[in-house]
Amino acid sequence: MHSIDVILHLSVTDCLAYYEGRYDNVRARSVDGRWVVFPAHALQRVVGQEGVHGVFRILFTDQGRFHHIVPINRS
Repeated sequence: MHSIDVILHLSVTDCLAYYEGRYDNVRARSVDGRWVVFPAHALQRVVGQEGVHGVFRILFTDQGRFHHIVPINRS
């Protein structure tokens, strides 16, 4: 399984737009500067009362398909 770490800063309003289906995908910058696109439904696992803020690890299959997303702590 492959992974990439992304930085997300999405407001509650942004998250609501994804939840309502106005967007199918999220485009985010990785910590190493690459752009990553992943399914918007992935945010359901990490959204909080303030939206989504922090660094997250996206895991994907050998075929490049999204698998899951988890928050990570960076020191």
